[in-house]
Amino acid sequence: MAKIVKSVNNDSIDVSNVGVFYNKENQKAAYISKSIETLLNDNDIQCSILTTEEYSQKYTLAIVLGGDGTILRTARYYARYNTPILGINLGRLGFLSQAKSSQINEAIGCILNGSFKIEDRLMLSAMEEKLNALNDIVIKGDGFSRTSRLYVHINDNIVCDYLADGIIISTPTGSTAYTLSAGGPILAPTLDAIVVVPICPHTMNARPIVIPSNEVIKVTSSQNKPLLKISADGQETFAIGINEAIEIKKCSYSARLVLLNLEKNSFYSVLKEKLHWGLSWKG
Repeated sequence: MAKIVKSVNNDSIDVSNVGVFYNKENQKAAYISKSIETLLNDNDIQCSILTTEEYSQKYTLAIVLGGDGTILRTARYYARYNTPILGINLGRLGFLSQAKSSQINEAIGCILNGSFKIEDRLMLSAMEEKLNALNDIVIKGDGFSRTSRLYVHINDNIVCDYLADGIIISTPTGSTAYTLSAGGPILAPTLDAIVVVPICPHTMNARPIVIPSNEVIKVTSSQNKPLLKISADGQETFAIGINEAIEIKKCSYSARLVLLNLEKNSFYSVLKEKLHWGLSWKG
């Protein structure tokens, strides 16, 4: 039987079957997962501790222990089942997480007390949704240290002709990741938009472009180049033949991230704290 917790803004989480996921190579994560299990069991909530190799659609809430990579992997799997994700940071940056390992009690308390909201995050898809991404889809040439001529079409209109190391197609969530490193803009995560960013373009007039999320992007390459590689969130990679057009568009489903009402948890606070955004240098 479903056990529903509602927040003040009427978001709800079914906590009747919680899955706590961790990377099996992280011993700290295995230890902390036991603490979460104890907290949930003390509140009569069923909980299973699993590795990130044991995903199952039966869980109604996924609590993820690890860095952004672990959270991305989990979010991609559970987005199709509309299952909310709560990230606990055990990594270096933890931009997608909502609490540190030292805040486990507070984090679980926020869930049980309804001090949370659920934010739907835009995802991208390619290859007829065989490849899905919460952060970004990256297209590069197959050869080492080789540039590629890539043509970007938006709604069947040729927009850009890039001679570059590759192209990043990013969501607002991914705008603080690889896209930012490549010179792209930061977008608030709830914006309904997509960013196209060339990687090391061989011209000064090749700049990032932000487009509405309902636009369809198609990337093609010149005929005399080798295979292209396409990857999702830097974790899943496929080879594409030179005669194939790569179509990228908004995914039919969204990732559902649980955001906790904790101090300094707003997007702009996280931006300042974790990326030191806008802080002046003090000599």
